[in-house]
Amino acid sequence: MKLLISNDDGIAALGIRALANGLAEAGHDVTVVCPDRERSATGHGLTLLQPIRAEMVESLFHPAINAWACDGTPSDCVKLALWALLDSPPDLVLSGINQGANLGTEILYSGTVSAAMEGLIEGIPSIAFSLASHTYKEFAAAAQFAQSLVDQLANCPLPELMLLNVNIPPVSWTEIAGVTFTRQGVRRYVDVFDKRVDPRGKTYYWLTGEVLEDIEPPAGLNLPENIPIDVHAIRENYISITPLQYNLTYARGLQQLSTWKFKFQ
Repeated sequence: MKLLISNDDGIAALGIRALANGLAEAGHDVTVVCPDRERSATGHGLTLLQPIRAEMVESLFHPAINAWACDGTPSDCVKLALWALLDSPPDLVLSGINQGANLGTEILYSGTVSAAMEGLIEGIPSIAFSLASHTYKEFAAAAQFAQSLVDQLANCPLPELMLLNVNIPPVSWTEIAGVTFTRQGVRRYVDVFDKRVDPRGKTYYWLTGEVLEDIEPPAGLNLPENIPIDVHAIRENYISITPLQYNLTYARGLQQLSTWKFKFQ
C-alpha cells in the first residue's frame, strides 16, 4: 500500500521511526512528512501568515523511505504532502506512533489525531497511533500491531470513510490483553497554572494539571452503552480502537432546538 506518515513528536521521534521503518520493511511504499520539532497539543492548527518550508531528510529512516521535515504543524505536514510533495494520493494516512495516550477528550488538542484527521478531510482513510505512556520507550509492540492493522485494511478496507484512533498500552506484545473497539471517553485535566517570575522580573505562567479519567461521556450523545470506553480499555491492557469522524454536529441538539421560535419585524 502507498502510505503517508506524519506525527506531532517531530522527525527524530522514536515512534515515527518504528512505525515507518517497520512498514517499509514489510514492503509498503512509505513517505514521511512530519514536523521538524515537537508540535504536541497543536490541535488542527494551520500556518497561514508565513511560508511553510520542508527539507528532505536522509539517514534517519529505511533507505526506501522518502522523508521531509516541515516547519509547520502536523496538519500543515499532511496538507503539504497531499497537495505539493506526493505525485499521487496515498491509500492511507497514518500518524504516530505518539509518545503518550490520545484518549477521551484529549483528541481535541492532539496534533497526532489532527494530522490523521487532515487525511480524512481530504477523503483518505486515516489512522492515529499512540503509545499510552510518556515514559515507556519500547515501540516494538505498537509498531507490530500497526503493521498487522495496515495489512488487514489492505485485504479488507474500511466500510466507510473514517479515522481509527488507536491507543496501545505500554506493555510488551505478550502482555497485551487483546484488541477492543471503544467509544470516546472523557479524559480531561484540572488545569493549574504555576505562576512564576523570570530573571527580569516579568511574570509568566506554566500550564500543568491533574488528569481525571473516570468520567462518563454525557448521556445525550446517544452512544451505545455496551461498548467499552477507550480510557478503561487501556487501563486493562487492551488495544483501543475508536472510529472517529470530523462532523461534530450534535444531532440531539438539533432536535431540541427545532422547537425554538424567532420573530423578525
